[in-house]
Amino acid sequence: MTPLPSRALGGTGLRLTEVGFGASTLGNLHRAMSDEDATAAVEQAWGRGVRYFDTAPHYGLGLSERRLGRALAAHPREQYVLSTKVGRLLEPNPTPTELDDDGFVVPGDLHRVWDFSADGVRRSLDESLTRLGVDHVDIAYAHDPDQLSDRAGLEALEALAGLREQGVVRAIGVGTNAPDRVPGLFTSGLADVAMVAGRYTLLEHAALATALEPARANGVAVVVAGVFNSGLLSSPWPGDDARYEYAAAPPATIRRARLLADACRRHGTTLPAAAIAFPLLHPAVAGVVLGMRTVDQVDANLDRYRAGVPDELWDDLCDQGLVDPAAVAAGR
Repeated sequence: MTPLPSRALGGTGLRLTEVGFGASTLGNLHRAMSDEDATAAVEQAWGRGVRYFDTAPHYGLGLSERRLGRALAAHPREQYVLSTKVGRLLEPNPTPTELDDDGFVVPGDLHRVWDFSADGVRRSLDESLTRLGVDHVDIAYAHDPDQLSDRAGLEALEALAGLREQGVVRAIGVGTNAPDRVPGLFTSGLADVAMVAGRYTLLEHAALATALEPARANGVAVVVAGVFNSGLLSSPWPGDDARYEYAAAPPATIRRARLLADACRRHGTTLPAAAIAFPLLHPAVAGVVLGMRTVDQVDANLDRYRAGVPDELWDDLCDQGLVDPAAVAAGR
């Protein structure tokens, strides 16, 4: 099948399909899945035109990388863009546990060790290449450096820049849900791209000022993840048990999501379709990454993406004060 529409990743020469496959689910995020189901989900995404795949050592203590690498081995390496992340080394757990303690249903025989040093970044990338079974990745992100220290992000970018100069990777950046806490991310001249998770969605627009506009001003591309806000925006009508930020959604947040859902209904579309379309309005955004656990989830997400939304929806949401007019205007 023809790949989905794609966008340039700055001046790197890479192009990302507007929808990417987020492989955190392949690491048994929150619940286990089989190797066969993991391969089937990746294969279905490929068949539907997805050509950007993102993973990380953090996801299932390496399980996501191994599964994704095996699934992609069936396809020519030059036909897809692959990204992984650095900053969490996987080492033997001195006190092994039955299960990982960070949300993944995998044995706790390994643990994560923060390391954004030049040596740590290179070691992390080398180990990822082994798990993935490839000789290179296209994009390397420093993974959540803000969770370690104010300095970690810049330290990681400096280390990654050296690998980019050596041709080990083509693009570098930071993946974070707090871009405002990574000094120099958009002004250092080092980053090609930032992956912003959960902070630029139909529900919340904080990253417009902290990431999207600084990125556009400094020639940095943005990949948006977490567009469903941990599930709250993933169904046409958010239920009372909806999740937000990996916890039960507050009643006020559910009410706001339902106002968005109601507007979508009036305009003949759905809340999930609008959640996917919204970030793509901004010219700094190169693509959105969606977690897809099953063949059915792949189909549902890509059907929503392909359905699109009418322009009148954005005007309606702006008039209601539910969407920042500056976010819509940026794409017009």
